[in-house]
Amino acid sequence: MSDVWPLVHVERAALIDDLAQLDDRGWDVPSLCAGWTVHDVAAHLVDTAKTTRLGFLVGLAMARFDFDRQNAVGVERERGASPGETLERLRHVASRTSTPPAHLDTRLVEEVVHGEDIRRPLGLTRAYPGEVVVRALRLQARTPASFGGAKELVSRVRLTASDADVELGDGPRVAGTALSLLLVISGRKVALDELDGPGIEALGTAGPR
Repeated sequence: MSDVWPLVHVERAALIDDLAQLDDRGWDVPSLCAGWTVHDVAAHLVDTAKTTRLGFLVGLAMARFDFDRQNAVGVERERGASPGETLERLRHVASRTSTPPAHLDTRLVEEVVHGEDIRRPLGLTRAYPGEVVVRALRLQARTPASFGGAKELVSRVRLTASDADVELGDGPRVAGTALSLLLVISGRKVALDELDGPGIEALGTAGPR
């Protein structure tokens, strides 16, 4: 799995380049993460890039095993006094290879999904490498919801990527790009309109990840 980190580092660098073009108003735009601005998501990415296996477990215990609380604490800790300060923090951690105790492909999920949480509300687009999106999609599809994935949801539908050799799940068909499928099973309903097939109604029940 050592090949994950070069892919992650490319995605971090691309997002840093996009964020560097924003004015302060852009950083205040609501992201696809409910209750979080673009600035908040960027701070979250700083926090997750710095997270170690031990640090994650300690932080989770301090948050009384509440993932949402743990994330909120991380955002508050890493959100700079200005967008420029947060961007500099993101640059500083961009080449790190620390990770919480999880499959390394979760780092790809983190970069792609949160990258879209930021880019879509700003009208920005990125042509992600196919391998990155497919690996993130496959991992989300086999990870239980209790760990931020969509295994139970995908067991009720059949996901078919229109731009990759990927078919996952068992049930009514849902077709679309790998990126759109990844976003929807990660709770980003904004991408539902990019899919088609009889299984879409079931996907509409997906919650945020």
